[in-house]
Amino acid sequence: MQNYFSHPSNGKYPVVGVSWDQAQAFCHWRTAYYESVPGLPKTQDYRLPTEAEWEYAARGGRNSAQYPWGGPYIRDNKGCFMANFKPMRGNYTEDGYLIPSQVASFDPNDYGLFDMAGNVSEWTATTYDQTAPTFTHDMNPSYDYKSKMNDPKILKRKVIRGGSWKDVGAYLQCGISDFEYQTKRSSTIGFRCVRSYIGE
Repeated sequence: MQNYFSHPSNGKYPVVGVSWDQAQAFCHWRTAYYESVPGLPKTQDYRLPTEAEWEYAARGGRNSAQYPWGGPYIRDNKGCFMANFKPMRGNYTEDGYLIPSQVASFDPNDYGLFDMAGNVSEWTATTYDQTAPTFTHDMNPSYDYKSKMNDPKILKRKVIRGGSWKDVGAYLQCGISDFEYQTKRSSTIGFRCVRSYIGE
């Protein structure tokens, strides 16, 4: 794990050890990089997904799916685990992996998205507040607070979704939400970008 970022054999593994702030910075860099390519229309904006967008993608078109693969169980009909997480009584290797697995080691959901449960949790753009359902709209339930350097820690919590290789199976459910502080880096948290069409 010492050379996780620099060793070429880890090129197919998820990026971890990145804070929410760093993930945001990458999205801005990726947008600028895209816009720097001559001849491409300047219509793409890369960013982190909102919590609602992440959950919609995780369900893969199955509105009431408990897990991204659709079923209510964490094993398939052959008894194999459906994601990389901490199964049983903490036997990390029971699912075949001790730490993060290569991306796409497990089947995708119905939208073709890999690792929407397990492997690494993912940052979202949404600010965590346990009372958010009381003041956000049902059609777009997202809360975005841009914290300042001197704000208390409680205002610097961001929603993470999906569960990781170090979490128990309950965190793999599509509807389960957790949080981490936006400056925290962890071997269990990564991110993915989404793309907005911003017009010309």
